[in-house]
Amino acid sequence: MKMSLRQLFAPALLAVAITPLAFTAQADNHEGRGMDREAMMERMEERRQEVYQRAELSEEQQTALNEAHAEHREAVLALREEHQARVAEILSEEEQQALRDAMHEMHAEHRHERGHGKRDHHGDSAQEMDAEETATE
Repeated sequence: MKMSLRQLFAPALLAVAITPLAFTAQADNHEGRGMDREAMMERMEERRQEVYQRAELSEEQQTALNEAHAEHREAVLALREEHQARVAEILSEEEQQALRDAMHEMHAEHRHERGHGKRDHHGDSAQEMDAEETATE
């Protein structure tokens, strides 16, 4: 049986379309940071629809993919709740906070080591801007 390019690439396009949704779960844990959750969900839905259109997916395929995504999201949320309950059985609130703090510190150190410091609105890192200032003095 011969498959069209659209059929071959549909799974990859779906992955591209729903990848931002994986970050939605992280956004739930970081309220008050970044953009408004509703606006983010709206933007992701718009992107998913654009991907569907570019892939020329039928309405039935889109509906099936949306249903699969909703089931996946529910399963991930349930699994996260189960994991959080297990962690709460193992660590006290203070220990959980210490673990989160340590993870944030290590993440910041790793970003700094790789040169991913803060960037200005043009995408220039603080290190790049410092280097430019030094060179122009």
